[in-house]
Amino acid sequence: MHVRDAVEADAEALAAIADAPSDAMRGLVHDRTVRVAVEEEAATDPNEDVDADPVDLLGFVSFDVRGDAVHVTQFGGTREAAEQLLAEPLRFAANEGMAVELLVTEDENDLRDAAESAGFEATGAGPRFEGRATTRYRVDEP
Repeated sequence: MHVRDAVEADAEALAAIADAPSDAMRGLVHDRTVRVAVEEEAATDPNEDVDADPVDLLGFVSFDVRGDAVHVTQFGGTREAAEQLLAEPLRFAANEGMAVELLVTEDENDLRDAAESAGFEATGAGPRFEGRATTRYRVDEP
């Protein structure tokens, strides 16, 4: 698995993972730090034509800084990709001496498991999101 910065061309794939409009995901790419996980690409001949088909994304994470914490604004994908991608805001926060926070809705068991495996601890109930209960997770010292 390879992690890279998201680009505008990823908007459709991001929208499919997040179950959100592609225009909203285009805005996310422009307004936040967004990293994506893709399958490891096989080495190719540098003189060979590049396949123009979009790469299938395994997952994504978006985050920004508000106050004294890094906030994961959205993440999704396979459990393994989500776990690896959560290392991105954790690494940023460690370099800046900040905590990291995220929310997980009650029905997203794979994302909850990924957050806990990445070192996040539940700190209580979060706000309701689209009628669904959330749990707030935090890492104070990445």
